[in-house]
Amino acid sequence: MSTAPWLVVGLGNPGPKYAGHRHNIGAMVVAELARQAGVSPREHKAGRAWAAEVRLGTAPGGLPGPRAVLARPMTYMNVSGGPVSGLAKFYKTPLEQVIVVHDELDIDFGAVRLKRGGGEGGHNGLRSISQSLGSRDYLRVRLGIGRPPGRQDAADFVLSDFPARDKVEVDLLVGDGADAVHDLVHLGLEATQQRFHAR
Repeated sequence: MSTAPWLVVGLGNPGPKYAGHRHNIGAMVVAELARQAGVSPREHKAGRAWAAEVRLGTAPGGLPGPRAVLARPMTYMNVSGGPVSGLAKFYKTPLEQVIVVHDELDIDFGAVRLKRGGGEGGHNGLRSISQSLGSRDYLRVRLGIGRPPGRQDAADFVLSDFPARDKVEVDLLVGDGADAVHDLVHLGLEATQQRFHAR
C-alpha cells in the first residue's frame, strides 16, 4: 500500500454564483469533509486548486485515520483535470487512491453509488480528469441528482440551484457522500458499495 495520502476531489464551478448548483454537489461534500476535520482549504502551490491535508476519521484503536488531501479545483468544471493531475503528482498519490466526488444525472436524486473507472457519461469534469490523468481508473463517488423534469435541458438543470423544498434531502445527500468517502478509505470499494448500493 502506498504511503502517499488519498486525494479526495470535489467537483464544481468556482464562485458564489455557482455555489448552490446541482453541478456543485461534489464540492459541497468536500466542504463538509473539511468542516468535519476542522480545516479550511487554501490555495495550493501545485496550482489552481484549494486543498487541505487531513486525517480522515479514526483508525482501529483510536489512532488517527489515513492521510488525505481534500481538494477542489479553482477552475471551471470542464478543465478540472489539470488541477487534479497537478495535486496527484505533487503528493505522489497513485491512481487507485484518487477519489472524485461528483453529480450524476443517471442516478435517482439522493442516492449514492460508487465505482472505479468506466465512462464519463457526458460529464465534462470527469472527461477532463481522465484526459489529464491518462486513465479512467480512479474511484468515483457518484451523487444522484436525477434527470431534469419535462423537456428541460440537462445543462440548464445541472447549472441551477436545488429548490428550497429539497434542502433536507440535499443535506442528507451531502452527509451520505462524506460517509461514503470515509468508508471508501477505511473499508475499500466493495464493502462501501455493499453498504450504499443496498439502499
